[in-house]
Amino acid sequence: MYFRRFFDEKLAQNSYVVGCQQTGEAIVFDPARHFEEYFKAAEEEGLDIIAVAETHIHADFVSGARELAHRHDVTVYVSDEGDEDWEYQYLDDVKHQLLQAGDVFYIGNVKFDVLFTPGHTPESLSFLLTDEGSGAERPMGIFTGDFVFVGDVGRPDLLEKAAQVEGTAEMGAREMFDSLQRFKELPDYLQVWPGHGAGSACGKSLGAVPMSTTGYEKYNNWALQEEDEDSFVEELIAGQPAPPKYFSVMKRVNKEGPTLLKQSPIDEVSDVETLENEVANTAVQVVDTRLETEFSERHLPGTFNIPNRNSLPNWAGWLLDYEKDILLIASVYEVDTVKRALESIGLDNVFAFASPEIIDQSQDIEQYKVESPEAVQEKFKNDAMEIIDVRNQDEWDEGHIPGARHIMLGYLPDRLDEVPEDKPVAVHCRTGKRSAIAASILQKNGYKNVVNLEGGIENWKNQDLPTEK
Repeated sequence: MYFRRFFDEKLAQNSYVVGCQQTGEAIVFDPARHFEEYFKAAEEEGLDIIAVAETHIHADFVSGARELAHRHDVTVYVSDEGDEDWEYQYLDDVKHQLLQAGDVFYIGNVKFDVLFTPGHTPESLSFLLTDEGSGAERPMGIFTGDFVFVGDVGRPDLLEKAAQVEGTAEMGAREMFDSLQRFKELPDYLQVWPGHGAGSACGKSLGAVPMSTTGYEKYNNWALQEEDEDSFVEELIAGQPAPPKYFSVMKRVNKEGPTLLKQSPIDEVSDVETLENEVANTAVQVVDTRLETEFSERHLPGTFNIPNRNSLPNWAGWLLDYEKDILLIASVYEVDTVKRALESIGLDNVFAFASPEIIDQSQDIEQYKVESPEAVQEKFKNDAMEIIDVRNQDEWDEGHIPGARHIMLGYLPDRLDEVPEDKPVAVHCRTGKRSAIAASILQKNGYKNVVNLEGGIENWKNQDLPTEK
């Protein structure tokens, strides 16, 4: 049997290729939208990918299942356990097989038993793998999707918070409790292959270790220690981070069926006049993907700054409008990577890019200051500056600057009316990276005197400046 895990660092997402080397057939579990690496790996092993399986309707990335089915004629294995609101709606135009608890299917001589494991979502499935080609009679491991992670379990509140389906958080938590009781009955030796690792917003405290065992999780995963259902429900729901805004879009997209990707290259804007006209166009979003150190010193007014690092899809999903076109400011060497990252969450409207060097041709340049904690504190205590903390709620609760205003970064564009315009505004996060994005949002919306707190609240605390809980 062939087995390989693929990990997308930007999405903290796992997908898996499993193949039967005796028959030359393979399957992909929870495929990403860009799936070339699966075929490259399979080809090197002499395998033909004939199928794809999904553990559930994903909320945090665009599934590659439909694209795979159209471009490579594979069979799609998906859940038939969801109610009418959570059934896949694109299956009529692809080869598919609907699955319920107790079903079994094979890829070559590799057997997959289907388990119904609701909680994170109403239709969630897990898959037990048995390598019968090697003579095994017992399963080797289980693909858990967003059911059981290393050290955590899937959050049950996404339908309520992201899709506005009231009352589903508690219901999902109780379904999760029941699913975990069945998980406890599995043999301890099974390997656990989860759908996400540390950095995903699909749980509170996912571990960074790529895989685990059922036995280890029974003894170490907090969710499998709790015997009282009501206490479990309360603990599971409490403290879940705010789901990115784009999660509701992803649920709809993956249920209805993602748009097939266009293969054509995007245009390059090569003169500053054209670029400035696009910045002024209200139907276009211009996203500068340079590092915040470069952007703060010199950028075009009206542009977003979302640097090209692992957090790019998350903040793009929070802050960009899915209905508007996107123009990227990125080097020719990075533009394809950025475009793919945006497409991974369904932002398909990238139509052009401009090289950062073009900015130097503009006569209309903007910048913002980066000031030390001491300088910001001096102005703040004299009521000559406002401080906006853009961290998450749990970070704020753990300790914040007395008198600061809390507006989590993802909600900042919707709460600009809370930001005063009659004095300078200093923004901060933990280290200064998220607040750099916040500074660009404020400037884009007309705030002229914006400051990023150097080193964030970590640097503030290092200078022994005051905080409170």
